[in-house]
Amino acid sequence: MPSIVTIAGSPSAHSRTLGVAHYAAQWLRARGFEVHSINVRDLPAEDLLTAKTTGAIGDAVALLEGASGVVVATPVYKAAYAGALKVFLDLLSQSALAGKVVLPLATGGTVAHLLAIDYALRPVLNALGAQHILNGLFITDKQVQKTDAGGFVIDDVMLERLHGSLTDLAVCLSAVATPPMTPTPMRR
Repeated sequence: MPSIVTIAGSPSAHSRTLGVAHYAAQWLRARGFEVHSINVRDLPAEDLLTAKTTGAIGDAVALLEGASGVVVATPVYKAAYAGALKVFLDLLSQSALAGKVVLPLATGGTVAHLLAIDYALRPVLNALGAQHILNGLFITDKQVQKTDAGGFVIDDVMLERLHGSLTDLAVCLSAVATPPMTPTPMRR
């Protein structure tokens, strides 16, 4: 089964973005995928800003390089994805996403930022060599409620859309993992 890496780009410790990324990881694990998670907030800030690609950052990059699929989850601030995510993506090689299936997910306060996935994030994913970027999913803050217990509840309509996006990722990865059929020689 192909492996998947989720990247949560929120600088906040308890963000809706992180909640959505965790939900995606759990959903994919329940379907037999090996899933690793990178929370950019947990990486050493000084190493990120000085482009030190050893230690924890080197480990994160290695996880990403070994994955077949990537879920990139980011909050949208001022019509663009999070700066913390940008700093991490800047450390990757130009071919870091080559041959990978990528699912972009974004959270934000208003649907006015809906196009940030296509106009801000998608070009960077393309520049990193992603050949197959699935349609992104934008989730408003109202659609992901924080619970008193510290968890999150995604509303039913958005949950159905998220399941559809994750199913698309799973189907694409399963197709990539299935070796092509060897043609049978024709007999005369």
